[in-house]
Amino acid sequence: MKSKIKKISKKPFVRNVIVMATGTVAAQFVNLFLQPIITRMYGPEAYGLMGVFIAIVALVGPIAALTYPIAIVLPKSDIVAKGLIRLSLYITTVIALVVGLILLFFNHLIVNLFQLNNIAPFLYLVPLVILFAGFLQVTEQWLIRTKQFRITAKVKFYHAILVNGSKVGIGLLHPVATVLIIITAIGSGVKALMMIAYVKKANYPTRNETDDNQISIAELFKKHRDFPLFRAPQVLLNEASQSLPILMLTLFFGPASAGFYTICRSVISVPSALIGKSVGDVFYPRIAEASKNKENLTLLIKKATIGLGMLGIIPYGVIILFGPWLFSFVFGSDWGMAGEYARWLALAGFFSFLNKPGIRALPVLNAQAFHLIYTVFVLIIRTIAIVVGYYFFSSDLVAVALFGLSGAVFNTLLMLIVISISKRNDKLNQR
Repeated sequence: MKSKIKKISKKPFVRNVIVMATGTVAAQFVNLFLQPIITRMYGPEAYGLMGVFIAIVALVGPIAALTYPIAIVLPKSDIVAKGLIRLSLYITTVIALVVGLILLFFNHLIVNLFQLNNIAPFLYLVPLVILFAGFLQVTEQWLIRTKQFRITAKVKFYHAILVNGSKVGIGLLHPVATVLIIITAIGSGVKALMMIAYVKKANYPTRNETDDNQISIAELFKKHRDFPLFRAPQVLLNEASQSLPILMLTLFFGPASAGFYTICRSVISVPSALIGKSVGDVFYPRIAEASKNKENLTLLIKKATIGLGMLGIIPYGVIILFGPWLFSFVFGSDWGMAGEYARWLALAGFFSFLNKPGIRALPVLNAQAFHLIYTVFVLIIRTIAIVVGYYFFSSDLVAVALFGLSGAVFNTLLMLIVISISKRNDKLNQR
């Protein structure tokens, strides 16, 4: 048995996952250790306002570069990958400037239209967040491409100490929502700078490549246009489906409900951050390589999904069974309702956790158009779920429960569809 475990642990994929997970575990330990202090300092309402800000930047942050950074992993040539980096940074800068101009001239209109009076002054931070997000995405994808997972692991840990330590340190003097929002806004920028500093020190060996591999920015824009056409809208809509509850709960039930949802979301995402993202980040270049070599992609996806299922059943199961008690004990008596939310969100979170390998495989399977259509449908259903909870039951808990149930059902459906697509792909490769 020991020899089998030793043999498995020596495999590059498993070793890389362990490296990524180690940094993430350390970062999450810092988060979990300091989170109870932070929640007691700031309270549900301040958390709710931060959650609203996060919901807004979550809509624009992931598409800061129109998802072109995700393509950095795919080319064989480093020269082409660096061209994609330049393209991503150009796009990020343009989008940040455009959003800045829109906010400058239409700030009052946007605030009144979406009822954002409580965080109106902070909307001017959004262009900065977009810029930081673009730089972070580019750096992360380059580290994934070059398999410098140790750098990512280190930065996650130090970033968690810096960000959460700042919330506690400043909160001792001034525990208000403003502190949480500003630290959140600059967090991704700090993380990107830390990664860039480590990359420069690492001296990654450059390959001897000729200028024949060089492709113009315009050609790269055209060649990888499926990312802005399909992946960017999909990411935007997926983030909308995740952020929508915060905005709607604030509108229907007040900022405290949004605060409960925000803390739930941060706790539910712990297993995903600890293991799911690590597996996904390592799995993406692995399945891209497997596709080039015409390996059995279905088998790879199934193995990774089953492995995640075995790892995820315990943490998500504990939240489903003991959510209210856990949240009251860890975060304080004011957060008991958040534990009720967590039970339903953990159900959706578990199936989303299982889907990490499948979602990472979609660009490799050329199924991004399908993913976009699927995400549109899920967004509609989740919106209806929250509206039904408000208008028919007048209950924030029912709204969250319906939201969670719909997430569980549709993530299961997505898992089955990805397996079906990969099987068709494998058959084509065998011809």
